[in-house]
Amino acid sequence: MSVIDIENLHKRYGGTAAVADVSLQVERGEIFGIIGRNGAGKTTLVECVAGLRRPDGGTIGVLGLDPGRDGAELRRRVGVQLQQSALPDRLRVGEAVELYASFYPDPADGDRLLADLGLADRRRTAYAKLSGGQQQRLSIALALIGRPEIAILDELTTGLDPHARRDTWRLIQGIRDRGVTVVLVTHFMDEAERLCDRIAVLDAGRVVALDTPAGLAARAGGTLEDAFVALTGREARP
Repeated sequence: MSVIDIENLHKRYGGTAAVADVSLQVERGEIFGIIGRNGAGKTTLVECVAGLRRPDGGTIGVLGLDPGRDGAELRRRVGVQLQQSALPDRLRVGEAVELYASFYPDPADGDRLLADLGLADRRRTAYAKLSGGQQQRLSIALALIGRPEIAILDELTTGLDPHARRDTWRLIQGIRDRGVTVVLVTHFMDEAERLCDRIAVLDAGRVVALDTPAGLAARAGGTLEDAFVALTGREARP
């Protein structure tokens, strides 16, 4: 059963097509990857899905809702962690969780969520004092505090060291284990191959392939990285 349905989506910025005729579906309970180089249109696509940008054409259905018309209901059911998300430096971890919990009629247990994410002992720590990995864990907590049915995670591990990246991968798998559908935006091929059930490859705003990681790799007779290069004519990383 699909929880996200996108048909012929278009979004332009001036003369540039950031998203060009994208159609895809995301199934309930999967980790759905969107991969591509920086500038491929990944963030614009998920911002349209989350109701943060209005598309120029096409349709989007998220849990049966129209992001442009049903924004308030959508925000109660979809958690979002965007690439450029940041909090005030002095805001403490516990304060952030309490603030976000106040936005929802039936929030998750914030203390339990912080414990599950390894942040229980950082409750009184200011945002600016957290490591990069801890800031990402807090972003996950804030995306989950409303008990969402879908979590959109945009470039969650960019800038993290290898150990923090692997920890974050385990957290993403834990989100799916909670019954949450995950839309994961990334340009790291190892991350997509490790975590995703299916992957859409974006290039210049278009979906050039959609398959399982193994299926994409098999097309190229090698790895997911090989498939990406064959499909787009360029390396995955900038």
